[in-house]
Amino acid sequence: MSNTIKGKVFVLGDNIDTDQIIPAGHLMYSLEDPEEKKFYGRYALSGVPDEQSGLPDGGTPFTPEDQFESEFDIIVAGRNFGCGSSREHAPFALQQAGVQAVVSPSYARIFYRNAVDGGFVVPIESRGDLTEHFNTGDTATIDRDANKMVNERTGEEFELLELGEVAHIVDAGGIFDYARQNNMF
Repeated sequence: MSNTIKGKVFVLGDNIDTDQIIPAGHLMYSLEDPEEKKFYGRYALSGVPDEQSGLPDGGTPFTPEDQFESEFDIIVAGRNFGCGSSREHAPFALQQAGVQAVVSPSYARIFYRNAVDGGFVVPIESRGDLTEHFNTGDTATIDRDANKMVNERTGEEFELLELGEVAHIVDAGGIFDYARQNNMF
């Protein structure tokens, strides 16, 4: 996995829960069938209330209704991202939508572990709430080696926390790939 992630930002508020990330009504699709699993991308973040979304009035949804992938690569969220149930479908849905990383000052532990262990998205912790420093549609660059994130529109630079011990799992593409690469099976 590349240590530099660059792309369009989607801003979300605090306490985005797993049912908002992928509503329970959309859990009927197979995670294995390529024709079905793409629906997780279509419905990713479809449960987020308007007041928690960083979309300006009249903005487009995270994933347009007739598409399976979003134009957004990075989510900048408030505190406690991924709270709620322990569904692994949440980080999977974000990955299917094209998200590469989520930047938040804090995560629900189970979402964080599901994101890392499944190799779905990179959950990066920020030193503070960055939602006031980004607008939905901004371009950002995340440099994991330097532990920083830059808002390309404003030039502002923000410090990120190191991934620490999970970096090896993230870089391998998930816990099973990490175990295979290290002859743990």
